[in-house]
Amino acid sequence: MVQALTFGLVSSSALVLGGAVGAYWRAPERFTGVLLAFASGLMISALSFDLFEEAFKLGGAARAGVGLVVGAGTFVIVNTILDRRVASAEAQQREKLEEAAQQVDESAQGGAIGFALLAAVVLDGAPENLALGVSLIEEASITLLIAIFAANIPEALVGAVAMRDAGRSRKYVVMLWLVTALVLAPAVVIGRVALEGVPDVTLSFLLAFAGGAVLAALADTLMPEAFEHGRPWNSFATAAGFFLAFVLATG
Repeated sequence: MVQALTFGLVSSSALVLGGAVGAYWRAPERFTGVLLAFASGLMISALSFDLFEEAFKLGGAARAGVGLVVGAGTFVIVNTILDRRVASAEAQQREKLEEAAQQVDESAQGGAIGFALLAAVVLDGAPENLALGVSLIEEASITLLIAIFAANIPEALVGAVAMRDAGRSRKYVVMLWLVTALVLAPAVVIGRVALEGVPDVTLSFLLAFAGGAVLAALADTLMPEAFEHGRPWNSFATAAGFFLAFVLATG
């Protein structure tokens, strides 16, 4: 329990760190893109050599494969619903402000982007932290913890900058990311405590499910952002992240 709580606080503390930095400093887009690419490489390696490898050993290829696909599909469905709601909210906001000055309109859109990123972080962070908690049942995954920590910082940083552009105060932005971190941290404990003692075949499916959800989050959120803003260094950063996580996982 103590270990799971510690892991949850450490992984989620990156959201507070990123949010605080973003509230006071506008990081260059290329810098955040490279950070996201590095985090993507870390996450891919951690999933390959921690989560999915363990799922494969415990339940075999068929069960692990099904869990992976179901986890990815679940993320896609939930994320699609969220995207539609965010798009609908933005459309309504634009309608109300269509006669306002251009500056006001851009500020409102910046706020919508910031809160959309916040929602995406929550959606990504829940399966990531659950996966981290499930991994603690077999063995503490330092590699996955580092990967999640590294991914949370640039996501929160970019979201905080967008919120500041919308006129939110620094205090408001930092407190919002602090609350988000406190909401996500217990997911590690839930994954660790609630699923302890389940049969190996069930644990295999759950590990693979969590891995599939995180992999879908990478493909949908982190890597597109890294590709858009981090070129040409995103490729090298991804490779560096993969190599570091590989060494940590196998060393």
